[in-house]
Amino acid sequence: MSAVTRLSPSPPAEGPLRSRGLGPRVAAVLVFGSSAAVLVVEIVALRLLAPYLGLTLETSTMVIGIALTAIALGSWLGGRLADQVDPRRLLGPSLGTSGAVVALTPAVLRTTAEWAPPALLFIASLTILVPGALLSAVTPIVTKLRLTSLAETGTVVGRLSGVGTVGAIAGTVLTGFVLVSRLPVSGILIGLGALLVVGSALVEWRTRGWSGAPALALVVVGGGLVALVTPRGCDVETKYHCARVVADPDRESGRTLVLDGLRHSYVDIDDPTYLKFAYVRAIASVVDAAFPEGEPLAAHHLGGGGLTLPRYLEATRPGTRSVVSEIDGGVVRVDRDRLGLRPGAGTDVRVEDGRLGMRRLDAGSRDLVVGDAFGGVSVPWHLTTVEAMTDVRRVLTEDGLYVANLIDHGDMAFARAELATLGETFRYVALIGEPGDLGLDPTATPDGGNLVVLASDRSVDLSATQEVLDSRRTGWKIASGDDLTSWIGDARPLTDDYAPVDQLLQPYGPQRSR
Repeated sequence: MSAVTRLSPSPPAEGPLRSRGLGPRVAAVLVFGSSAAVLVVEIVALRLLAPYLGLTLETSTMVIGIALTAIALGSWLGGRLADQVDPRRLLGPSLGTSGAVVALTPAVLRTTAEWAPPALLFIASLTILVPGALLSAVTPIVTKLRLTSLAETGTVVGRLSGVGTVGAIAGTVLTGFVLVSRLPVSGILIGLGALLVVGSALVEWRTRGWSGAPALALVVVGGGLVALVTPRGCDVETKYHCARVVADPDRESGRTLVLDGLRHSYVDIDDPTYLKFAYVRAIASVVDAAFPEGEPLAAHHLGGGGLTLPRYLEATRPGTRSVVSEIDGGVVRVDRDRLGLRPGAGTDVRVEDGRLGMRRLDAGSRDLVVGDAFGGVSVPWHLTTVEAMTDVRRVLTEDGLYVANLIDHGDMAFARAELATLGETFRYVALIGEPGDLGLDPTATPDGGNLVVLASDRSVDLSATQEVLDSRRTGWKIASGDDLTSWIGDARPLTDDYAPVDQLLQPYGPQRSR
């Protein structure tokens, strides 16, 4: 008898199991589906947490780290248990229990965020870790069931590992390109939970094992019903945001666009010259002081939101043509359906990334570029670098002006780095904000928040700008020259090769607006 023959295990349980239908195709389906489900949960968890934790590099890193921990833990435990327990008894519970947890995730996370915010990180970790580990355990369990001879170990393990990887890729692509753009995140998770419980029931039927699927099906239904009544904080779930439009009780035509719990734009549908947010009034003041009154402009806007500034320019400078790069098509639909955006007006809204949209513009074609793009509370890093600002300067005319909204707190490390970046690109740079935040009032305590930067290759009349700021009662001041140089200090310019924007931003308490 050969060595292979002597080492080949043939426990009585495996023959009947294979005869009950766990052939190579069924095994491949189980591994493919469970691996895909892990990635669906990971990606959707990012969307689900964004309104409460922000869409930052740290949030993404945390979710990815928890998901990888779940995969490692599930693979290890699944392999150990499969060696100690009849694998037929493990598949059904792994699929069914993970399905129940996934279906309950939207209701549990949103309820925790509303009623017990300090526990959100812990609960969020569990909602990723538990189903991720259970689903990752499926691959070693199925591998154990498929191994009937040591002579085919490499083939079986390699095939199922490859199938699992393809499943993970499919889950990633399906979620990122299809599901998120067509379904609410709660619907994705509840639907996935239902599929996993159905898969658990089918495995039970084939193996005549564990019979908890009916009870778990009730849990999925309950999770769906609870998710319907759990406060979501949004009217529309777009590809990037949880969006809501809130009516102003003090102004009949006033509307606030809220994205992921933060007030992004205020729009007066009947009066586009009404500017509520201080930073918007500051940007408008810069533009009004820098260009002759009523003169039409060619403008480009990095980020659209509620399109407050394009509407203002159209109303105060008839003939102005604004091109807006807004990456979220769902926000554009909200603008049209809820915020009165009229087709054929002087504003051309393009659903595109701002930097890519900038590349399509001709050199010297814009009088004004406005930067107001945000992911959560930070400017997307690739819109902050020397290379990005060089492209901004390229599309501006000789007398063109770049104005941008920034947010920072604490020691303003990001804002200082961005001003240093602008200083590498433009001849004239100035900063507008609260006197205490700019170091212009030694008696004031810096609070942080919105700041407006302006940059140009031509000198801007800052005295005239300050007069307009004062007339709009912003209370903001302008820092330039030596004051600005001292404020920037030794901050390092940001480049495409080095732009740690999320790390430079300071921790701060919950914010209600940008």
